[in-house]
Order: sequence, then structure tokens, then C-alpha cells
Amino acid sequence: KLISYHKFNEQKELLKIIEYLNEGKILSLISDAGTPTLSDPGLLLVKTCVDKKIQVYPIPGPSAITAAVSVSGFDDKFFFYGFLPKTENDLTKTLKKLKDLNYSLVFFTPGIKINFYIKFFKEYFSDRNILIAREISKIHETFYREKINTIKLFKTPLKGELTIVISKFYIDTKLVSNTEIIHQAKKYLNKYSLKDVVELISKKEKISKKKVYDICLKIKKNEKNN
Repeated sequence: KLISYHKFNEQKELLKIIEYLNEGKILSLISDAGTPTLSDPGLLLVKTCVDKKIQVYPIPGPSAITAAVSVSGFDDKFFFYGFLPKTENDLTKTLKKLKDLNYSLVFFTPGIKINFYIKFFKEYFSDRNILIAREISKIHETFYREKINTIKLFKTPLKGELTIVISKFYIDTKLVSNTEIIHQAKKYLNKYSLKDVVELISKKEKISKKKVYDICLKIKKNEKNN
């Protein structure tokens, strides 16, 4: 017996499914593509089963997430977000929170909106690399690899759903000396708040915020003692 189970009816069908399980029947949650519960229906069912002490067993299946990360060439420590917000305001809020995570980032996006997202990637992940994976394991499988700084908008929208992998950012603290950081910090602290100075120098020189923050604190402490 097959039960259609998707995001529009999962609440309605949930009790019926739980009843079957309580009767001792074995049910399988099957997805035609991807992995159930990972940006696919099923999370509500699994959480309910866990709450009711009903055993749930995973059976490995296709996952665009691990498939894309495995061929990305990026660091294998990754943060999976799922589908990105569709509106500019919501997307801006989300990317502001994610831009400082120093992991590979994995997103799902509809191909038709890829140019919309690329514009935001350029703003928030400008120093990273990107892999755009389309139709993984299918006949029209395609991988687009580029630096976010230089990637161009697609002339025609891509078809289907895309898996986007963005590399971690790389910080080289040897690029700028402590003396130079101190010089910049002293100059900016006269004009801006501590938080803004840390953000400004860290982004400008591509060094860790903690390093800049510690230097700024020492400057402020010395000024206070003098």
C-alpha cells in the first residue's frame, strides 16, 4: 500500500501513519530523489516517532549534499543550510549570519533563480570558490566551478534544482604585520566604534576578527592608563 506523503499533507497523514506503526506494521519513507528529511518531507514524522519511542532506521540513499561536497575539492567540514530564502530581505538576513562561518557551505536553489543568488554570493562570499552542481548522477549532470569574484551571470536560467557548495574562506595572518594593524586601529578608533573597527580591519586585511579585537583592546587599555 502506498501513501502519498508530501509537505502539503504531512500533518493530515501523520496520525494515520503512526496508527499503522502502532499496529506493528513496517513502513518505509521513500523519496524519488534526495534523502527524506533533508530539505524533503519526513522530519515531522521522524520527530513524532522518536517522541513516541517508535524505532526509526536509516537506509542510505542518494544525497545531493554529500555527492556535491565529495567532488567539490573543498574542505569536508561543511554547514548544510538547505533552500535559501526567496526574497531579498530574508536572503540578506540569512547570508549576514552565514558569511563568517569558516566552513564549506551547502545550499539548494532553483536553477531558474541562479543569477539572483549569484549577485548576493558576490557580496557576501566574494573571496571564496563556488561549485554549482546540476542533475547529479543523471544524464545531464553538469558541474560549474569558478571563483565567486569572477563568476559571470548565466545567459539563460539553468533547469532543475541546484546544489551549491561554497568553499571556506582562507585567512593568512602573515599578510599584514602587527605594527600595521596597530597603526590602522589607532586611526579608526578615533572615528568609529570598537565593533566597526574590528569588522573594517578584519575584512580589509583578511585577518581574524579575534586578532584585531585583542589589539584594539590593548590600545584602549593603554590609552586609559595614560
